[in-house]
Formats: sequence, structure tokens, C-alpha cells
Amino acid sequence: MFTALSTYLKERTYLTPQELGLIEQYYTSRYLKKKEHLLQEGEICRHSGFVVKGCLRTYRVDEEGKEHTLKFVIENWWAYEPESYSNGTPSAFNIQALEDTELILCLKDDFQYLLERIPNLRVLTEKLQSNSFNASQQRIYHQIGHSPEERYKSFIAEYPDIFNRVPLHMLASYLGMSRETITRIRAHYAKK
Repeated sequence: MFTALSTYLKERTYLTPQELGLIEQYYTSRYLKKKEHLLQEGEICRHSGFVVKGCLRTYRVDEEGKEHTLKFVIENWWAYEPESYSNGTPSAFNIQALEDTELILCLKDDFQYLLERIPNLRVLTEKLQSNSFNASQQRIYHQIGHSPEERYKSFIAEYPDIFNRVPLHMLASYLGMSRETITRIRAHYAKK
């Protein structure tokens, strides 16, 4: 399974064979069945995970029991809860497999060790974190600055690989709309 991460890294930065070998030593495989959790609210996120195969979602349940989907994660994306991971605090979120999922995980302390030893990995990690922050800002802007129809169309255009893999009610939650609204929008676009 490390081959997927090795390919991902080599496409984004230069790493020597020795550096890749060192990285591989610190990753372990993990399999999740559909609906199984990688992280549950209240647990501390101690790993960062690289998705080899499958689809997960990060979500939170409010006081009324309603689920709010924050993000979806598919192949070649990273699965972890940044606040809990960075601060060592209990997570306010859950990470759940929406399909049978294969990941490789690295403990936070081990990853910090790798960042200290491999400068290009550190630079890449900083770039990925910056990209993630920018994407979060764009998502917030889309939520407050666009209509439900525009958010729906934008999601389909930007994430066609995810659109058909997630249940409609979870997509509605992610887009900040009711199931009824997304059903109406989808029916409207199906007629076109």
C-alpha cells in the first residue's frame, strides 16, 4: 500500500530512495469497513492517514442529533482532524468510512521525526497545509456567497469523483442545504 503514497510524494517533491525508505518504515496499514470510524468525537487524533482506496467523511453531530458533514476524503487525500492532531485535544469531529477503505497511517510523533529529517517533506507538508487552509476559506465563501444551486453545480464540477460516491443526505449536509432542497435541485438539472 505504501506504493500509492510513494507515487503521491514523488509527483509533488524530490525524495531520495533512502528518504522514501525511511518514510515507509513509519507507516502502517489500516482497513476500515463501510460505516467504521477512523476517529470518534472525544478521541484524540494521533495519526495522519493517507487514503489508498475508499471514501471517508468528517462530520459532527449537534445537540439535536443532526449530522453536519465538514468534508469528504478520497484516494490520494489525507484523513485526520487537524485541531485535535495539532493540539493533542479531544476531537469535536468524527471520521467515518463511507466505503470499505484502505489507509496508511503515521503517528504524529513519528511524522514530526520525519519532518525533522527530510527537508523536502517538511516543505511539501507546509504547502499542503496552506492549500488546505485556502480551500477551507473558499468553502466558507461558497457557503455564504452562493445560492444552493451554485454550490451544487460547483461541487459537481470540482469533485465529480466524489459526487456519485456519497449519499445524497450527506452531500446536502456538506453543501449546507436540506435533503428536500438538494433533491429539487438535482431533479431540475436532471431534466436539462
